[in-house]
Parts: sequence; structure tokens; C-alpha cells
Amino acid sequence: MAYSFSLAFLTLFDVSPSEAVEIAAKTGFSHVGFRLLPSASEGLYPLMTDDKVFKETRAAMQDTGIKLADIEIIRLGEAFRVEDTFRFLERGAVLGAKNVLVAGDDADEARLIENYGEFCEAAHHYGMTADLEFMPWTKVPNIASALRVVDGANQSNGGVLIDALHYHRAGMKPQDVKTIDPKWLHYVQFCDAMAEFDPSTEGLIHIARQARLNPGEGEIDLVSLLQAIPDEMVLSIEVPNFDYAKKQSPTERASRALDGMKSIIEKAQS
Repeated sequence: MAYSFSLAFLTLFDVSPSEAVEIAAKTGFSHVGFRLLPSASEGLYPLMTDDKVFKETRAAMQDTGIKLADIEIIRLGEAFRVEDTFRFLERGAVLGAKNVLVAGDDADEARLIENYGEFCEAAHHYGMTADLEFMPWTKVPNIASALRVVDGANQSNGGVLIDALHYHRAGMKPQDVKTIDPKWLHYVQFCDAMAEFDPSTEGLIHIARQARLNPGEGEIDLVSLLQAIPDEMVLSIEVPNFDYAKKQSPTERASRALDGMKSIIEKAQS
């Protein structure tokens, strides 16, 4: 099994994009992920607003050979307009992005499918996939709901994004993963967490955004998840943890996250 490793944006949420690229290269990643649009109310990120940051990031990628796996985040709510995503896609394309993380926030599934299809068409124009991430607190809470949207839109660049934390919190199993046609899987996000959790929206979001654990440091069965996905997959290591950030340097955090993922791979292959 040959995997590629991507340093997800949230793992080093507190460094600049160019610094993330340099750390990724130093610690053994081949890819990075960047956030350009907000996940909540935090506003646009520098890669969307600051041309200097954009140029520095592009130069760092060229110098190191680090590739851009994914860009975030497109939220498909009831007021979604595909034309609002064009600049995001243009910026991502210049940096070489391959995948776009998409969240489903619309309770009207028919409209969600229509808007997702429109975004897929726009992303296809820029050579990117549109990967719908199921999250228990969104209107796409599990694999079955994600597949209904992706299958319903029936776009060649559609995809389902599995995040190990959401996979666990949604009660998904390896057999659920195997219901996904491999053509819909472009990358998978890995982290760890303890098995017991607060199921409230606030509790789920708290862990997801600031208290994940490195692979192998928690109680999620990551080995069986890894064994259920296709080989040759890009593994995005997404470990936002505010306590880690207080105690460890960004380089140490990236290195530990990758070491943890490699330990899971060794167990899966043994």
C-alpha cells in the first residue's frame, strides 16, 4: 500500500501558509491543505485577501516541491450561489489544488443536490474534485446521506470525504465505507479521539475544531478504517489541538501527527 501524506490546514492552524509548506517538507509530507473560506464566522483567510501571502506561499511550494491536496471550505446552504465560488476556485487553481472540501448545510436535499451539482461543474472547469464531507451536526450527517447527494448530482468529479472523527461520531463502520464506489474517494482525513463523547452539537464541534488527538493516541479503530479504503490514497492528517499548540512547536506537532499515522499503517499491514 502506497500512501501520500497531506498536512491538513487545521493541524497547524496557527502558522502562515508558507510556513506550513516548509514544515510539511521538513517533516515528510508530500502535500498540504489550505483554508481560504471560513468554516463559521471567522472571515476570509489570507490566501484569499493578501497577495503577498499568496505569492510567498506559491514560492514556498515551488521551492520545496510540496503539492496542494485540498482547499476549504465550500458550504452549501440555502443561499448558495455558485458564482460566489469562482475567485476561490481561481486562487486554488493557481496553487495547484486537486480537491475541494464541501459541507452540506441545506435541509432541502433536492436543492442541496442541485447546488452541489452546479459547484461540481464549476470545480471541474478548474480541474478539481468536489468532496462532500459528512459531519454529524450538518445536513449531511453520515455516509448514506452523502451518497444520496453525490449519486443524485452524478458528476464525474464528485466525491465523498471521510473524516475519521466524523466517521466515528456518526456510528459508521468499515462496511459503510465499502458502500462508497471507490471512484468517489479522492482523499481521507485521519485523526484520533477518545471513544466517549458529548453528542451535542457544541460538544462535537469543540472536539472537531480544537481537541483532536494524533492517530494512535485515542480509541477510534483507525486500522479497520484504513483497511476499508482503497490503496494509493492521499491521507490528510487533520489534528487541531489547542493543548498541543501550547506545548509543542509546529514542527513537532506535524512530525508527531505523521508518525502516528505511519504507526496505524504498520498495524494495518501486519
